[in-house]
Formats: sequence, C-alpha cells, structure tokens
Amino acid sequence: MTPELIAVLAVIVVALAFDYTNGFHDAANAIATSVSTRALTPRIALLLAAVGNFVGAHFGAGVAKTVGDGLVTLPTGVASLGVVFAGVLGAIAWNLITWYFGLPSSSSHALFGGLVGATLLATGGVVQWANIGAKVIIPMILSPIVGLTLGYLVMLAILWLFRKGHPGKLNRGFRWAQTLSAAAMSVGHGMQDAAKTMGIVVLALYTGGFQDDKTHIPGWVFWTSAAMLALGTYAGGWRIIRTLGRKIIDLGPPEGFAAETVASAVLYFNALVLKAPISTTHTITSAIMGVGATKRLTAVRWNVAGNIVVAWIITFPAAAAIACLTYLVVRPLF
Repeated sequence: MTPELIAVLAVIVVALAFDYTNGFHDAANAIATSVSTRALTPRIALLLAAVGNFVGAHFGAGVAKTVGDGLVTLPTGVASLGVVFAGVLGAIAWNLITWYFGLPSSSSHALFGGLVGATLLATGGVVQWANIGAKVIIPMILSPIVGLTLGYLVMLAILWLFRKGHPGKLNRGFRWAQTLSAAAMSVGHGMQDAAKTMGIVVLALYTGGFQDDKTHIPGWVFWTSAAMLALGTYAGGWRIIRTLGRKIIDLGPPEGFAAETVASAVLYFNALVLKAPISTTHTITSAIMGVGATKRLTAVRWNVAGNIVVAWIITFPAAAAIACLTYLVVRPLF
C-alpha cells in the first residue's frame, strides 16, 4: 500500500466511526418524543429511526458538498489527511463526552469544530471564516430560534383545533400520528448527519488523489455512510433519550407530534433548499421547548434546558481544542 492509500483509509475509518457515534448519540433526536409518549416501543422506534436515517442519507448530497468543499482549505498532499483525521477524532471524543453526561449536543458542530481546530495548526491550512459564519454560526443561532417559535405556534394551533376533543381519543390519535412524524424526523436526520460523513469521505478521496472531482459522491459512499449511521442509531443512545424525552418537559402525544413535525420541516428546508448543514439536536430540542412553553413557562425545566444550551455553546470550541491536541500527536504520521 502507498502512504496516500493508508492515509485515506485511516480517514475513512474514523469518518465511519464518527458516523456510528453520531447515530447512537443522535438517536434521541428522532425517537425520544415517540418513546416518552409511548407512541412507539423503544426497539420499534430505533428500527424506524435507523431505516429513516438510511433513506434520508440518499437525499443529503447538497449538505455533503457544503461540508466537503466549503468550510476549510486544507494543505496539499498527505498532510491534509492528517488534518481531517485529527478533526474527526476530536468530534468523536466530544460526542463520547457529551453522551456520557447525557447532554444532547450537536455532532455536526463537533465535526465542524474539529476540522477548524486541526486546520488552525496545519501549515498551509486556511479556515474559511466567512463560510463558517454563513453556513455554521448563523444557522446555529437561527435554527433553535425557528424551532422554538414554530414549536410554540404549531402547538397553539393543535390546542385550538382540537379544543373540544376527548383527551383519551386525542392521545390515541396522536400516538398513531407520531409514527409518521417520527419517520419524517428520522429521514431529515439522515439528510443532515449522514451527509456530513459523506462530505468527509469525499474530501479524503479528493485530497488523497483518488478522485478528481471534489463534489462527486460515489455510490458506495452513500451506502456505507447511511449504513453506519443506521447501525449506530439502532444501538441507541439511552442517556440522551432520557434527557430529551423526559427531563425537559413532560411530553404527551400531541406535544410529541408537534415537536417532531416542526423539527422535520426545518431539517427538510435546510437540506433540500438551502443545502445548509444544521444541527438536528438544536432543532428538535428547541422545538420541544417551544411546545412545552404553551402549557406554561414553568412547564419547561429551564435548568436542564440551560445545561443543554451551555453544551451547544461550548461544543464547537471544545471539539476544536481536542482536535488541536490530537493533530499535534498524529502530525508526524502524515
């Protein structure tokens, strides 16, 4: 094997490992509400999420191209693969830390932070700060605001439309409806998160000299990225599922349906229209908060929400710092 091939394979392996951790870390995004409202059993919900992620990955090419060719300019040659390798390892480390503490942080921003941190130390590496601001920072700020606002408004509309309905019948009906909203959420998650791994793999192939087009996504990349995300999702991330499904608010089937529907709409719009890589974690969590606020402001456990927001804020710099240290270790190998 040539040094270039070994380096490319190393990056692909850690990218797929990140994809797997992304799956079990972010499984909560798609299924926490459905499980907590008993609309779906945990294993059925995880299977549904895994299938939805697999399907959604095949519609995330636009997001993949943004990740692979829009955030950093890497040094030339094998050295660039060392940057990507360290960046992805930084994201994996942060995913595992936040999973351990049950915090639904953003795997997406961990990945972006890792790439930026490693690039900062690389000779010839350039961070495209304008693109980071437009495609990462602004969506990071806006998507929770949109999720919170739409969650509140959609839940108000549901409360008004079904104000005369029998609570028992409504709960049964919304439990069935949550099967659809959870599936839609899972597909949206696949559009966003499997696509980010695809972007990293394509970046490795291009910089390693194994393909000439930096935006072309080979078929096997779609399938392997989708499969690893689906496997990780099916493994489950129960610590985070408990945080999202039970600790922010006490969800009922109507609230769960509203939160999942809002989050799905935001994910689809960004993936298919704007081609912007946003955080599924930020989107669904803020939608849950907005839905809960329709009961009363005190229905939301703001201390838990505050811990989550702190994790959101520090994810990018924390993953960047870990990637910097990792790059110092692995740089002699590339």
